[in-house]
Amino acid sequence: MSENNIPQKGLRKEISQLGFGAIALNGTIGAGIFALPAIAIELAGLFSPWIYVLCGLLIMLIVFVFARAASYFSDTGGPVTYAGRAFGPFAGFQAGWLLTLSRAAAFAANAHLMITYAGWLWPPLLDGAWHTAAVLAICVLLAIINAIGIRQSMMAIFALTVLKLLPLTLLVLLGIGQFDPGIFTDADVPPLNSLGETMLVVLYAFVGFESAVIPAGEARDARRDIPLALVRTVLAITAFYFLIQVVTVSVAPEVADSKTPLADVALVLMGTAGAGLLTLGAVFSIGGNLTASMLSAPRMVYAMAHIGSMPPWFGAVHSRYHTPANAIGFYAVFSIVLALSGGFVWLAAMSTVVRLLVYVMCIATLPRLHRLIGEYEGQFRLWGGMAVPVLALVLSLWLMTHASMKSWLVTAGFMAVGTLLYLFAARGRAQIEGGA
Repeated sequence: MSENNIPQKGLRKEISQLGFGAIALNGTIGAGIFALPAIAIELAGLFSPWIYVLCGLLIMLIVFVFARAASYFSDTGGPVTYAGRAFGPFAGFQAGWLLTLSRAAAFAANAHLMITYAGWLWPPLLDGAWHTAAVLAICVLLAIINAIGIRQSMMAIFALTVLKLLPLTLLVLLGIGQFDPGIFTDADVPPLNSLGETMLVVLYAFVGFESAVIPAGEARDARRDIPLALVRTVLAITAFYFLIQVVTVSVAPEVADSKTPLADVALVLMGTAGAGLLTLGAVFSIGGNLTASMLSAPRMVYAMAHIGSMPPWFGAVHSRYHTPANAIGFYAVFSIVLALSGGFVWLAAMSTVVRLLVYVMCIATLPRLHRLIGEYEGQFRLWGGMAVPVLALVLSLWLMTHASMKSWLVTAGFMAVGTLLYLFAARGRAQIEGGA
């Protein structure tokens, strides 16, 4: 890997609006939709499809905020860039640090889950040495694909997008004819406190869209393409989730205790072949999520190096492939360590809380960015003005109050570790500058 610290202009601008939509879709649709339908039925019954609608409305408010923030910048980093520009390098570092940790833990967990699903096809992959070797192979393969070029990464993402959506679309088309009208007439709204807890769980299926804002430095027209891709993609995902849950409730309402609810629905609709098809869909879906994670998360590390909160080595651009190869290598090794340790599972408890915390940070940047940068003609505009970020902030904080104390303690612990690392890096920079 090259150690030449080439500036951001060394990155190739290869990603189109469709590409950013694919990154957002794969960053969002991963393992969650293959497990959450059962949990949603258990917690909300016939009302469960509407939980997805409520989560979609909430996430759309946050997406509008991200779209507005993205319309200010064409630099790599996403939340790192927004928080860093609005509140300084430390805020940018914390946003990037927490998201990187969260995504690496999710990457490790999802790599195991992907190979477990693949074990349906070849049982030795379920556990033992073959399982571990396959997890390592996935991490290394995706790192290599991303390191050798953004075009290769996008080709993989486009292919996995098609492969993940086909079985899910078939499930909806075959199952929608068995629609249960009770979803509209007999569904009881859960109590407010229970509703908040259920939404916090289901919201896990919606986080990850922010993957699309991170590689802005490789966009053909970042300030135009990213906002439009975010809004259109998340609207489509919300509608898709709603239909999947409608089919699940209508076809197999008894799957509340199932670990593979969509495979059970497919079994009812299409038999064993259908269950196998959905299992393959889960493998491709998780694979697309992992690919999007390997593309976007290292670029946060790269962006932190460029704002001076990580050593310059992490900000290097490969002289031949024009990718942040060192950051990609670091993220791959970090994910492998978590995957091999087996201790990554407890990190999942903080995943949604960390995302919401970073979302709150990004929401708070909006008025500050407006004052610092102003507006330009054709910029993405918020319907309702600053009422949108205010409402997004209130609802996000309300959801965060439903998180467990364990989630908060884990999050606080990582923020403390991040603070120490930042201070250590700052001290190193001061010593270098003082000796210059």
